[in-house]
Amino acid sequence: MLEARALTKIYQKTPALDSLNLSIPGGEIFCLLGPNGAGKTTTVNLFLNFEMPSSGEALVCGINSAAQPLEARRHVAYIPETVMLYPNFTALENLEYFAAISTGKNHSPQELRALLAEAGLQEEAFARRVKGFSKGMRQKVGIAIALAKNAQALLLDEPTSGLDPKAANEFAAIMSRLRERGMAILMVTHDLFLAKQCGNRVGIMRQGKLLETHPTDSLDLIELEQIYLNLSSGAAS
Repeated sequence: MLEARALTKIYQKTPALDSLNLSIPGGEIFCLLGPNGAGKTTTVNLFLNFEMPSSGEALVCGINSAAQPLEARRHVAYIPETVMLYPNFTALENLEYFAAISTGKNHSPQELRALLAEAGLQEEAFARRVKGFSKGMRQKVGIAIALAKNAQALLLDEPTSGLDPKAANEFAAIMSRLRERGMAILMVTHDLFLAKQCGNRVGIMRQGKLLETHPTDSLDLIELEQIYLNLSSGAAS
C-alpha cells in the first residue's frame, strides 16, 4: 500500500532523507521514530507530493506520487498534528463539506452520522461547532473524513501530541480498528508508548537514514526506549 524505493530528498547539498527503502502493506501500522530533523516529516511530505523527491520513488498503492499525484492522493488520507477544520461549521457540516470534496459525491445525513460514530466522536458533538472541540475531537472528525474517502492508506504526523492519556488511548484504539479494516498506516511520532501500543513495526531514523526496524511484539517498552535512545544519539552503529 505504501512503499519507498531509494527515496531521497536533498536540500542545499544536505540529505534530509537518504535512500529510504520501506514497505507498509495493508493491515499494518508502521511507526516512524526519531529526533527532530531525522527525516520523518519529509517522508510523509514525499508520499503526499507536498515535495518532490531528489531521487527514488514514493508509491501509494503502486502509484508514483510524484508522477501521478492526483491519482495517488485518491488512495491516501492525511491527518496532520493539527487538523484544520472550519470552526463555525458543526462536525457534520465539516464532514459533509470535506467528504464531498475528496470523493466527488454527497453523503446522506445517516451516512455522515455513521462515519462520525465509527471515528469515535460522541453523538452529542455531531451538531456542535468545532471551534469548541478539543484536539482529540477534531482528530476524530479528520478520521471520519478519511473513512468517507475510503482511503487505503493513512499518513499521520505526531497525532497524539498534546492529547491527554484518555484521548491518546482512544486514538490508539481507533487506529487498531482501521488496521483491522486493512488500511496501511504510517505514523510519525515521538510517543514510544503509542508506538508499542498500536504499531506492528517501528522504524528509527537519524539524519535522514532509517537505521533499524523492529516488530513491536518482539520487545517491551523499556527495550524499545533503550534502542531508540542509543540509535537517536548515535551511540549504536
